[in-house]
Amino acid sequence: MNSFYFLKSLLVCALIFAFSVEATLGNIVCENLNKDSCAFAVSSSGKRCVLEKNVRRSGKEVFVCTTSQIDTDQVTNWIESDRCLKACGLDRNVLGISSDSLLDSNFMQKLCSTQCYTGCPNIVDLYFNLAVGEGVYLPSLCQTDGDNKRRGMSEIRSSGNVAPGPTVPAKLMVDVSPAMAPSPTGPF
Repeated sequence: MNSFYFLKSLLVCALIFAFSVEATLGNIVCENLNKDSCAFAVSSSGKRCVLEKNVRRSGKEVFVCTTSQIDTDQVTNWIESDRCLKACGLDRNVLGISSDSLLDSNFMQKLCSTQCYTGCPNIVDLYFNLAVGEGVYLPSLCQTDGDNKRRGMSEIRSSGNVAPGPTVPAKLMVDVSPAMAPSPTGPF
């Protein structure tokens, strides 16, 4: 009889624990994450979490986790594992989300490694979408070698805005030495 109540109590405690763990793990809110779990996490709504640094009036730096506007394709309720961060060559303390790391050949080598590419779908999804935003197809970039990979990475470099040309029309001058060159503020 005593063992029946013990088993019943144990079952009730196990159910309460199971539901509380599910509720805790099932509702990731970026703003509730600390610095050590924010970067590369995904909220329950499917938005990526971003680590940001704020500086208070006192000069003290404070790190906060915020929800970005970047959606994931298939991942929700995800805090990236240390194993994946190491395999993909990432740092948990990275601020923001940027495609700049796609220009780093050491990072690309780790991202395209079997351990990262096949074992860390959240990270691959993020960088796949960042590469697409730069006009590059990540699987093709990972399959290329040497000079071709550099060429694909140069596509990323050249996808930015081009600086505007001169706003004042240039006047061609014949036989002008540097001493006779007109002033940039002078008439053209």
